[in-house]
Amino acid sequence: MPATILVGAQWGDEGKGRVADWLASDSDVVARYAGGDNAGHTVYVGSQVFKLHLIPSGILRERAVCLLGNGTVINPVNMVREIEELRAAGVAVDPQRLMISTRAHIITPAHIALDKASESALGAGKIGTTLRGIGPAYTDKTNRNGLRAGQMADSEAFADALYKHTTTANQRLMRDNAEPIDPHQSAVEYVEAAAKLKPFLCDTSAYINSRLKEGARVLCEGAQGTMLDIDHGDYPFVTSSSPTVGGALTGLGFGAKWVDRVVGVAKAFSTRVGSGPFPTELDGALADRLRGTGENFWDEFGTTTGRPRRCGWLDLIMLKYAADVNGFTELVLTKLDVLSGFDELLIGVGYQIDGTMIHGLPLTTAEQARVTPVYERVPGWHEPLGSVRTWAALPHTARAYIDRISDLLELPIHTVSVGPERDQLVQR
Repeated sequence: MPATILVGAQWGDEGKGRVADWLASDSDVVARYAGGDNAGHTVYVGSQVFKLHLIPSGILRERAVCLLGNGTVINPVNMVREIEELRAAGVAVDPQRLMISTRAHIITPAHIALDKASESALGAGKIGTTLRGIGPAYTDKTNRNGLRAGQMADSEAFADALYKHTTTANQRLMRDNAEPIDPHQSAVEYVEAAAKLKPFLCDTSAYINSRLKEGARVLCEGAQGTMLDIDHGDYPFVTSSSPTVGGALTGLGFGAKWVDRVVGVAKAFSTRVGSGPFPTELDGALADRLRGTGENFWDEFGTTTGRPRRCGWLDLIMLKYAADVNGFTELVLTKLDVLSGFDELLIGVGYQIDGTMIHGLPLTTAEQARVTPVYERVPGWHEPLGSVRTWAALPHTARAYIDRISDLLELPIHTVSVGPERDQLVQR
């Protein structure tokens, strides 16, 4: 069974990009199954820093063929820009190494305008989207009036469909007192990008199934995280796709019989971008300490948006829920090095609502607003971890912290990261 599914176990931003890069080292195919360029995977290769938004992290491994599945949504202009940036950095990106599903959906300029108008109208109750048109693109997909990537194969027909789509969206924008967009001007850049992407189009479901039958090792790369899942996340503060394990099967078009490994990725603490509940959130000096200053690429600021992330202690109630929803076979813990220097660490092991203990998710929106976390305190450590390369070299309290998380989740943790570089992964 040669397929591995990689899933974010928190609210996204868990460091999946670097874990995907590691797993891609012995993968034949790396396939992105959901989301759009609202995601941001940062991978460090020597002195180079790659910030990938849509193209799978496996593109940095010469062996891997990368796919964008039917579950993704694609902004053609941004896609071309990302390809050109990778090529400028010396990465080979061609139709033999990157394939785009003809059934993936297109993010249009109208979708971006609608996204901004919707967030603006919500005011203080806004969801906190990246304003990249992701939600409206998925809405059109489920309404059965979206544009598919396969339409880019015919430039003239694609231009006509884009013009019609834009004029229809303008009616809604004007109704909502938002600025309409020029359907002619917006189409030009998109049609040019579509022509460049045409050679990359293919039936990725047929391709991935043929490779699986040949015995190829396939890595399914997710975006965002479990608590942003449209079905299983903190609704309505969620994304518009399924970043959980089931999204890999529907978003790529292959069967569960091929899956032998489901890898969850979680930070050694918690972070969140955007609005929504965050029971273990910290503020003040503690939050700033976890977040960093923003001077380093690995500080807690969004890869795509640049927004400072909300930071807090590790939430085990949420992680247990993520483990159940996804059926994790193991957990990778990232950014353990950030916790160096604390005398003690707190782990969220339960919730209280009006004095009543709550031991599991999900919760209603009203319940989420009244949650108070219950913590377990464990000893911290002061030794810097950046140079650690073996499990035995980790401070004993760091190993105890990892083991306590593993015990509470009833889930093995074989791998932790102690820095952003490729070699800063420590194996048990």
